[in-house]
Amino acid sequence: MKESYSTELGEIISNFPGMIFWVQDGEVPSFLHLESVNEVTGYSVSEIQILKNGWQSLIFNEDFSYYRKKLDEFDSNPQKDYLEIEYRINRKDGKIIYLAEKIQALRDNDGKIIKRSGVVLDITNYKNELELLRTEAEELSMLNSAKDNFISILSHDLRAPFTSILGFSEIILNEASLPEKDKSEYVKFIYDSSNNQLRLINHLFDWSQIQTGRVRFEMQRLHAQSIAYNCVSYLTGLAVRKNVHINVKISESIHIDADERFVTKLFTNIISNAIKYSYEDGLVEISGNVYNDEYIEFVVKDKGTGISEQNRERIFNISKLFSTEGTKGEKGSGLGLTLSKQIVEKHGGNLWFYSKEGKGSEFHFTLPAATSYALLVLEDKDILSEFERDLNSDFPNLKLHKSENAFEAMEIISAKSPSLIIIEHNLPLMDGLQLIRIVRDKHKQIKIPFIVFIDSDSEDIVKAYQEINVKILKQKPSVTENLKDKIEMILYS
Repeated sequence: MKESYSTELGEIISNFPGMIFWVQDGEVPSFLHLESVNEVTGYSVSEIQILKNGWQSLIFNEDFSYYRKKLDEFDSNPQKDYLEIEYRINRKDGKIIYLAEKIQALRDNDGKIIKRSGVVLDITNYKNELELLRTEAEELSMLNSAKDNFISILSHDLRAPFTSILGFSEIILNEASLPEKDKSEYVKFIYDSSNNQLRLINHLFDWSQIQTGRVRFEMQRLHAQSIAYNCVSYLTGLAVRKNVHINVKISESIHIDADERFVTKLFTNIISNAIKYSYEDGLVEISGNVYNDEYIEFVVKDKGTGISEQNRERIFNISKLFSTEGTKGEKGSGLGLTLSKQIVEKHGGNLWFYSKEGKGSEFHFTLPAATSYALLVLEDKDILSEFERDLNSDFPNLKLHKSENAFEAMEIISAKSPSLIIIEHNLPLMDGLQLIRIVRDKHKQIKIPFIVFIDSDSEDIVKAYQEINVKILKQKPSVTENLKDKIEMILYS
């Protein structure tokens, strides 16, 4: 093969890098601009030349028959002088790429080809983008179909209970002689049905807000144990009616980075489901442990009815909205778990479950772990800065906040929930004992550990700290081995 073209043609070709130009007026085509051949195929022209079938040796096996058929049809049809064809080739580096080739033929009076020329263009990126668009179009079509089905089901679920609600209401209003027992039963039905419909509407509103991106998740450092206890407290009535015991096993040291409103909905949905499907005198266990460096894994486990094989595939499918009754006939919205999964995924986590029909279920979900940080409260600015540098050196993953007085410290504690507070006893306007008592009284739901430096030999002061279970150090503020041991014990135990 030879590179033979005029200077003018060479300048034109140079303006189209990645395109291969060729001409053929004999048995073997000549490539114009050898660099383009190498750029597209990874082969040099001489390497292609020694292959058994030259350029055609590069064509992907599955495309070769198609390529030859199109070329033969073109050659044998005297009426055609132009051909466009797409096919794949194997690059030298093993990658498969898409090419588009355009061939122009010059024929004699008998229709025989006497000369051809062509251009080959790498269209791999175009093909990949086209495939991506096709996939997205299919997904959108499926999503639209699922939403249509969802709206149909939802319309039925929203409308159906009102026939009974209105019917019972009419009986109560018009039947003056209705026994009190029947009246109470009808009112309870109306209340339960209305409450369930309100729950469905609330879930629907939250789901739509997340779907349309109209709600912004406000991430903040949250005490996981407190979130769980608050949700359990809210659901106490539901648990008491079935005598279901709830056991929370989440360490006080676990904090998550999450939106408080939505993560509370998440815990409430999962725990209420566990209670709903538990038998009388059942047990629901809520645990939380470190999943990896970035996430905390929570597990809500019950020993209730479990989930049938048929329903497992429907749980998170919005197009197959459904709800089953609890062990005491409790109704559900059918949207709770779907909403929960969306909340978890918006936090970057995952939600999954294990279940055995008749034996119970356990739902697992992960949420981002909050970064641990310590609050330093020391009056002397120089000592505070030096102390900060030393701690940064010894605990590079521990973020630090600092304050020179107790009042500023209280504002920081209220805004955030530190993993540890290190203070000195003799603070201006308020001593360490007073600060600790105020903080613990104000933040009863969170047990924040303290380490206190004291420069007094007073047995009363030492005893006072010991009585409130605060670790003390008698040396001046400095990062000693003793202090490092205490910090490690608090943060990593």
